Amino acid sequence: MSNRKPVVLITGSSSGIGLALVRQLGRRLDDYRIVATARERSLPKLADAGILPESQHLRLRALDVTSAPERETLIAEIERDWGGVDILINNAGISYRAVVEHLTEKEEQLQFDTNFFGPTHLIRLCLPGMRRKRAGRIINVSSVGGMMAMPTMGAYSASKFALEGISEALYYEMRPWNIQVSLIQPGFVRSNAFKKVYVSEQAREAVKNSGTYANYYWHMGTFIAGLMNRSKTTPERIAAKIVKLIEQPHPPLRVPASIDARVFTLMTRLVPRRLYHYILYRNLPGIRTWGTGAHDALEAASNLKEVIPEQRSAR
Repeated sequence: MSNRKPVVLITGSSSGIGLALVRQLGRRLDDYRIVATARERSLPKLADAGILPESQHLRLRALDVTSAPERETLIAEIERDWGGVDILINNAGISYRAVVEHLTEKEEQLQFDTNFFGPTHLIRLCLPGMRRKRAGRIINVSSVGGMMAMPTMGAYSASKFALEGISEALYYEMRPWNIQVSLIQPGFVRSNAFKKVYVSEQAREAVKNSGTYANYYWHMGTFIAGLMNRSKTTPERIAAKIVKLIEQPHPPLRVPASIDARVFTLMTRLVPRRLYHYILYRNLPGIRTWGTGAHDALEAASNLKEVIPEQRSAR
């Protein structure tokens, strides 16, 4: 990097890891210039969270990562005013909760537009400027879901698997240009994110009407909520790891960012694949009732809001 203050572009800044990251880097405006982004309707959350108003070194901008015009307009503004993006942190993401049979093409497309195509298109817009400087950082926020898949989260995992694959290819492609590429892999983070998932229409109907897979949603929903509520990992801890990664001269490609992420990393490396899948399957919650009818359907329906959040707008 040159002596100019690096420009950091953060997506998904209105909550969770993104918001924690804006707060931590916002205390270091002597070192960085920050562009914090979120979808337009979510921008007020930054002010509600106490993020300082815009200043000489901090900009708050609306960005839907699935919108090509918004991506292009933002990168053009940063190029014009601040000389381009030096550090791109692709943090924005969504998660659909649905078994594979309950997903439509439109729902799958939104999952990939947000978690995969949006980040990769932003990367393409930033790379020419980084190559001209022969310097840059690209940090993609992945997940344990990018190294292993869980029932009812197949589309989410598929999008993160794709992000991991393209990031690994980019890691090799950009090394001659001194552009560092890294993946942050959080596991279960203590937050309310499990209440903010997107739910397919068919999944919602299955729970409401005690239909096929109702048990899956009940058991997996309560299981995931429990893991997140008990997790020792907070958004602030993940954000601190990202800041540390930014400042490493030679950052690694993959960074397991929580204890469970490190455990799963070791399991995938050391445990024979067949045994690994057997262990995970046998430890799924309520697995003995899956495929035998909706035995817990009434309980699932009576606790609908705990299992399936209120409908969220896809845009």
